[in-house]
Amino acid sequence: MDPSTPSQLILGPFQGKVACQTIAFGRGVCGTAAQDARTVIVSDVEEFPGHVACDGDRRSEIVVPVKDASGSVAAIIDVDCALVEGFDDVDGRWLEQIADFLGKGCDWSGIA
Repeated sequence: MDPSTPSQLILGPFQGKVACQTIAFGRGVCGTAAQDARTVIVSDVEEFPGHVACDGDRRSEIVVPVKDASGSVAAIIDVDCALVEGFDDVDGRWLEQIADFLGKGCDWSGIA
């Protein structure tokens, strides 16, 4: 999250093609997951209303919120796939465990 604009995500550590630098809560898959504080799995990004097309090669996406000790969204995990239906509930459960580990193990003071 962007500490100066709490309702906006800002790109942090990432690997891949050029991506959007900021995304407002509620916008696209990432913004929806952040706003609703829940995992969002999209089997075909072409069918997601308001999808933010940063990379035209991605076809499916999973976004998992990382929550701080107070339960507020401090970050997100965003993974894309070049295939339709690239993610399922099993992926969601494992990424949620990673997000929980990060949320509890990181010092979010001054960040979120």
